[in-house]
Amino acid sequence: MLRGVFYLVITQNALLYRPGLNNEGFSVNETLLLAGLETGGGKELNRDSVYFRDGARRIDFVLSYVDDKDGDKKQERRKAFEASLEKVGLELELEDKSNSDDGKTYFLKVHAPWDVLATYADVLKVKVPFKASDIPKARQDPLSWVTLPFRLPERIMRPEPDYFTSPFDKAKMDFFLIHDKETFFPPSTRNRIVYYILTRCPYYTDDCQERDKTGIKRLLSNGTYTSAFPLHDCRYWKKARESRCENERHLLYKHWARFLTFYKEQPLNLIRSYYGEKIGIYFAWLGFYTEMLFFAAVMGVICFLYGVLSYEDNVSSKEICDSKIGGIIVMCPLCDKKCSYWKLNSTCLSSWQSHLFDNEATVFFAIFMGIWVTLFLEFWKRRQARLEYEWDLVDFEEEQQQLQIRPEFELKCTNRRLNRITQEMEPFLPLPSKCARFCLSGATVLFWICLILACIMGVIAYRLAVYAAFASIMKDSPTNHIQLVGSLITPQLATSVTASCINFILILVLNFLYEHVAIWITDMEIPKTHLEYENKLTMKMFMFQFVNFYSSCFYVAFFKGKFVGHPGDYRYMFGRWSGLRNEECDPGGCLIELSTQLVIVMAGKQLVGNVQEALLPLVRNWWGSRKARKHPEKVYSRWEQDHDLLSFSQFGLFHEYLEMVIQFGFITLFVASFPLAPLLALFNNILEVRVDAWKFTTQYRRTVAAKARNIGAWQEILNVVAILSVVTNAFIMAFTSDMIPRLVYLYAYHPGSEATMRGYINNSLSVYEISQIPAPNRPDESENPTWYRDYRYPPGHDRQYSHTMQFWHILAAKLAFIIIMEHVVFVVKFFVAWLIPDVPSEVKARVKRERYLIQEYLHNYEVERLKLQLSQSLCFSTETASLLPSESPDKHHILSECL
Repeated sequence: MLRGVFYLVITQNALLYRPGLNNEGFSVNETLLLAGLETGGGKELNRDSVYFRDGARRIDFVLSYVDDKDGDKKQERRKAFEASLEKVGLELELEDKSNSDDGKTYFLKVHAPWDVLATYADVLKVKVPFKASDIPKARQDPLSWVTLPFRLPERIMRPEPDYFTSPFDKAKMDFFLIHDKETFFPPSTRNRIVYYILTRCPYYTDDCQERDKTGIKRLLSNGTYTSAFPLHDCRYWKKARESRCENERHLLYKHWARFLTFYKEQPLNLIRSYYGEKIGIYFAWLGFYTEMLFFAAVMGVICFLYGVLSYEDNVSSKEICDSKIGGIIVMCPLCDKKCSYWKLNSTCLSSWQSHLFDNEATVFFAIFMGIWVTLFLEFWKRRQARLEYEWDLVDFEEEQQQLQIRPEFELKCTNRRLNRITQEMEPFLPLPSKCARFCLSGATVLFWICLILACIMGVIAYRLAVYAAFASIMKDSPTNHIQLVGSLITPQLATSVTASCINFILILVLNFLYEHVAIWITDMEIPKTHLEYENKLTMKMFMFQFVNFYSSCFYVAFFKGKFVGHPGDYRYMFGRWSGLRNEECDPGGCLIELSTQLVIVMAGKQLVGNVQEALLPLVRNWWGSRKARKHPEKVYSRWEQDHDLLSFSQFGLFHEYLEMVIQFGFITLFVASFPLAPLLALFNNILEVRVDAWKFTTQYRRTVAAKARNIGAWQEILNVVAILSVVTNAFIMAFTSDMIPRLVYLYAYHPGSEATMRGYINNSLSVYEISQIPAPNRPDESENPTWYRDYRYPPGHDRQYSHTMQFWHILAAKLAFIIIMEHVVFVVKFFVAWLIPDVPSEVKARVKRERYLIQEYLHNYEVERLKLQLSQSLCFSTETASLLPSESPDKHHILSECL
């Protein structure tokens, strides 16, 4: 009795200001509710519940707010907004701040009754079941027993029976399978409908209508409400106390969000049921991408093992390390004045390391990856088609969800024009304004891309300056100080590693800054639809990320060491006055430097990303998680538990896709330089799936369900990267690797009749008379003769220091290799893409069968409905006809016969 009086007093004090109340300050429902609490006989209230205090009405959304110094103005907005919500038909219940754990937060619980759900389900064309499916399931694979250890129980994989579905029509409610109106729409559909209403309800008064005062997003941005979120159905580590609760969160945590289940398949149907199709399709794509990475990783490991096993057969490295060959060859200095001469055998270790990745198997692996990319994209289209069928997205109209006009567009565009299709007036952005915004956006993106290129140029200048400094220090240091380190750390290695680390730091900083700029300029463009907004933001971010993450790798692969010149005629970065001579490749070759750059940037990005995704949410939610486990349900309410979790922003899923697509670029664009890249990506993605699952299930509030039938603009980006990867890998094998010069020597220039690589090192070097170097650039000591890597005529020749015929033969072979490899891979790619249909024939047949049955059922329903109407009309006309003379034959009978 006292508990009932206590809730009565608290709620009365909290609800006095609310609109739509009776004379005593309460709505009719609340009066009945408080009366029930008062006479509840001491029944304990379960605060860890997803229902109103009456235990019958489900909480579909929660809004929270606190009183502050600007409370009067915000209270006015809240009053107007809540009045609009009640006018629409939503039911509200307020939790006073005295009931909250912090003593200062109000929680407004929102419930959508049946009439509201039915009305907006009709507007949004929500698909609902009308008959159990009688289409037989696909036959089980005879080899399914092989995957038995990786499968989850059937009740987890398929939590719902299969139904025929149709867009909801409020006028045909008796056509659908409505057993219980309270459970007919699942929680994910309910929160999607309520969020749709919240984003469009105004909060202005009738006497002062300002069109921009609309929607929960604006109220959140101006601080009127602190948060808005749907509720999780229970605590993730144990089942809910209420038998009616779905407990889907607990099942997801138990079977999906724990790392010990990393080898298990993902319960995609359960993910879709709880979070919606948009998040479900992301995890389906991520899981499929990880599965396909397994085959690329296996092939990469095989190629790497080939390099290890053929270690002893590497004749070129043996000649470099031989004291009688590489030990007597003195090489030209790698920089002016400060750099000293060096012997070729000092690159012994790097030449062995380069062989691990630069061998005959690398060519095969580059071709394999070009075909693997096509198989991945084509098989994903088939997998996506199956999901579209299973998740009722085949006939999903993008206009109903993604192509709906954004509220921001409606508010900011005051001009109206007639839509030729709908014949209704709609807002539009004038062409001059659209062009001006587009130009400003393009100029901003171009400026930031130029800023990235400027940073890359700065890193290159750092490489040139620091290399000379390292060389000078090592040259002037006493031998006993550098002897131990000198064999392990060369000036080239020290410069390359430090420059890569600096470049990675710049990448992170620029990425952080540009993210906010991209969102700002996309908002400034005022895209009309949600789909247009996402696509524009996606393209801007990917263009920037592409240049940001890959530009350093492109420099090492295709520019470094290619425009050096030769002794006596070197090329300089900013002119001869700068003294910064264009950078040469590492003595072991540019491929090993590209591998180093790729590993540092790719592994560093994955490491930073995993730390951000796992540790930061864990640290931020540590106190809330501890409080949730220690406090009982009757003290720590369900809405407070979720309020203490992190909010999943509207760009959260966008960042997840972007991270994976950037990784996809690393393992395809530059995979010829590092065959182990797919293996690193595989390990990362196995962790990524479970980290994302754990994060969604335990650390973040429940997201608003949204529909999506595919991965959107990311599909086209993946296709472009796949095509570009064939070109980049062909150029890497031709111009960055030493494979083509070695093959030309083996089959055209080796001495004797036996095809062997002996003598290749001497053949690939040219001689220079060191006395011909200008005195300001010449080292203090003098060595003759000196050698350098190139194919040029020796001094004294009629065409001294010009390219030999072998150079042109090698260049022709490189161009021929590029053309042949590209054409072979592209022909195979297009043939595979043509051979594998995007939609499986089985799915096509099932879709046609289902469409036919749905049309048949709808036709029969309409016929029976019309017959019923005719019979009722006939009964009425018969009663009337008994009082009138007989007329012509019964028209109703004729119409019934036709039906």
